[in-house]
Amino acid sequence: MSTYVIAEAGVNHNGSIERARALVQAAAEAGADAVKFQAFRAEALVAEGAPKAEYQEATTDPAESQAEMLRKLELGQEQHQALAEHCADRGIQFLSTPFDAQSARWLAEEIEVPRLKVGSGELTNGPFLLHVARLGCPTVLSTGMATIGEVERALSVLAFGYLEAEGRPTREALGRTLASDEGQEALEENVTVLHCVTEYPAPPEMTNLRALKTLRQAFGLPVGLSDHTLGTAVPVAAVARGAVLIEKHLTLDRSLPGPDHEASLEPGELRRMIQDIREVEKALGTARKAPAAPEWKNRPVARKSLVAAEPIAEGEPFTEENVTAKRPGDGLSPMRYWDVLGRSAPRSYRPDEQIRL
Repeated sequence: MSTYVIAEAGVNHNGSIERARALVQAAAEAGADAVKFQAFRAEALVAEGAPKAEYQEATTDPAESQAEMLRKLELGQEQHQALAEHCADRGIQFLSTPFDAQSARWLAEEIEVPRLKVGSGELTNGPFLLHVARLGCPTVLSTGMATIGEVERALSVLAFGYLEAEGRPTREALGRTLASDEGQEALEENVTVLHCVTEYPAPPEMTNLRALKTLRQAFGLPVGLSDHTLGTAVPVAAVARGAVLIEKHLTLDRSLPGPDHEASLEPGELRRMIQDIREVEKALGTARKAPAAPEWKNRPVARKSLVAAEPIAEGEPFTEENVTAKRPGDGLSPMRYWDVLGRSAPRSYRPDEQIRL
């Protein structure tokens, strides 16, 4: 199965629709499957005066609040629609991460995105998770900052929402739904879980890619990586460890002001990452251990056969001194060495002549 690669344009358009269109173009040319933006209304997302994260302070105007920063980065419905159409023209899927119920509904019902991404910050937002599931779209759930228990609770809400069109979930109902065959089937059909480290940029030594296996074993769902490390080594390694979806930030220029540019790839880097991922997919192959087709012709060249180490007369016993192994490997296998020792030579042998029994 081909790894689904999302180029996370996010807010790296810096409020410019033209830059957003250029990000779509860059993602398409790099070979990404989708390009993703963010759908939010600052007043619905953050309280006035809410502080910024440290990385936001370092990459934006420290005098402005988080709300002021986000207002500059909003994309409205008309801009989203225009970008969705631009994606269709460029042959790449359009995605956008909603941060409120209104935005999620609009993306699902008006834009008809193929899946909704739930960001790590919304993992504990139960009402929002329920709303997203009841929209009926497949969901990509990012798990940055989360414990395994928090991921389980989020999945229980999603399972309940997919199965129950109405009603308020109780703790008992959530647990029962998650444990049911129907709940598990709903999750398997609709949810991909992303490992994530919510830091920008994220140190590779804190990325803990082995958590991909933990998530897959714990929940039996497809897993992927929302990556914030610098460079491309970590997402490529994640594919080798079973990630079926990779999300990586894209910028036109890493030196631009803005909260996410520093932890993003530039277009050429994204292209190389995707090329490397496709090579890894080919290299993974199957779990079967057997000679690859081209190897068969190399077996006799690289392997050895039993040969005479010195002249051997007819009737003389084969010994450790007069029998050795040399290429080519089209004769008696050296694995038969101990069977040969002590036997009488059926005929005479010249040095390097293959032993025949």
